[in-house]
Amino acid sequence: MEKLFLISGLGADRRLFDKIQLPGYEFIHVDWIESEQNDSITTYAKKLIETYHITPGSSIIGVSLGGILTVEISSMIPLHKAVIISSIKSINEIPWYFALFRRLPVYKILPIGFYTSMGALIKPLFEQMTRQEWALFKSMLAGTSPRFMKWAMHAVLRWQPKPLSCKIHHIIGTRDFIFSHKNICDADHIIQGGTHDMAYKKGEQVSAILQSILKNETA
Repeated sequence: MEKLFLISGLGADRRLFDKIQLPGYEFIHVDWIESEQNDSITTYAKKLIETYHITPGSSIIGVSLGGILTVEISSMIPLHKAVIISSIKSINEIPWYFALFRRLPVYKILPIGFYTSMGALIKPLFEQMTRQEWALFKSMLAGTSPRFMKWAMHAVLRWQPKPLSCKIHHIIGTRDFIFSHKNICDADHIIQGGTHDMAYKKGEQVSAILQSILKNETA
């Protein structure tokens, strides 16, 4: 059975992929490991490669921050398939607010406990949630290390994407308020009504797209 590495987004964990169905693949969940204060996206990606034994010819699916790390990993080792969901892959896709928060890094002065209790503040970015979805969202956020979240915000804002060295299959939603589909240069699949957490909310539709990407051996 072919292994498939899955990397979730910031403030999320492996449960984000609970509704992804890909028969014939063994899911290897890449859980967050501790970061050092001076780690960059590049050095952290190297740690994931070493920790999870990601080898040339592997296939990775990454969501949001996981997508950014998938792109970074693809610049280090040749991948069979690299798929990003609700994420960005090039400097041209970086949203305007990245520059704002680089100049005004307010996240640096927030109390460390703020990061795992900010669910109500960012909930509007994910639009309407069912009671079950909201409970899951809060649980994943509460289970994420606040120190890791603070580091990740800093590292992502300073990420310098390299020229792509392989095909990145890009899936984005039209209702993603974190990474707007309008900034994506050449998305392979645009999901109507898809929000930033559509890997979970629209798991069936996303699964169908992923199956077509993984089965296509020519791209």
